Amino acid sequence: MTEQHLLSYVNPANWRRRPPTVGVVRLAGAIGLPWPGRGGLSIGSIGGPLEQAFGLRNLQAVALAINSPGGSAVQSSLIAQRIRALAAENSVPVLAFVEDLAASGGYWLATAGDEIYADDSSIVGSIGVIAAGFGFPDLLQRIGIERRIHTAGPRKSMLDPFRPEQPEDLARLTQIQQAIHENFKAQVRERRAGRLKGEEADLFSGEIWTAREALKRGLIDGIGDMRKVLRARYGEKIRLVAIGARRGWLRRRLGLASPEAWPEQALASVEERALWTRYGL
Repeated sequence: MTEQHLLSYVNPANWRRRPPTVGVVRLAGAIGLPWPGRGGLSIGSIGGPLEQAFGLRNLQAVALAINSPGGSAVQSSLIAQRIRALAAENSVPVLAFVEDLAASGGYWLATAGDEIYADDSSIVGSIGVIAAGFGFPDLLQRIGIERRIHTAGPRKSMLDPFRPEQPEDLARLTQIQQAIHENFKAQVRERRAGRLKGEEADLFSGEIWTAREALKRGLIDGIGDMRKVLRARYGEKIRLVAIGARRGWLRRRLGLASPEAWPEQALASVEERALWTRYGL
């Protein structure tokens, strides 16, 4: 080894040289619902990992791995706002990658990316608002149970499942849904400005599309998986750093929640399963 090569080898500047880094944050599951054995996808559970991802050294971009059937509009909005705020503060681009599904609130999360990519078979869209439940107006009478409900405020028992639907309740629900839908549409218009194609009546109908159809409508920017897209953009030596949410000691050791949370999480699991099956998954 020549003296020149030796000096180059021991140069401290070489020690500090790091490969370009992309922080990867996984946004998976129903939004706002607790998962069995872990917290739900919310600003409370994902805020820390987002901060960590945007704080990595030699950061070139942050990638969002999205696989969600939707859920809470509020939590979708809060998470997307936090991502955009961190991107602006750190002057770092954000790329969103759809796995199986980015529907409803899941697509809201995807719009936090400066670019959105999906697999050929990914499902994208469902830009709408839904409320679902069950009604049992005759059940109690049939089994001989008297329902007693007392309210302070005439609208407090709106949409009570044990009484027939009231026109005024449905009208109020429609107003709320339309307001949330307008917020969703405003998010998509802003984040996909200049890229949307087609009539808004089609784009914002609540319809879902596979990736190729979503690409034609400007809802995504390309077809491809995370590793391939990022390596093509930042080079083969790109370092992908996965950032995960912290779990408590019991959850880390056993993968379980505390017993008192089991009933709530069992119900949440059923609700989440219903969200996924709505899209055939």
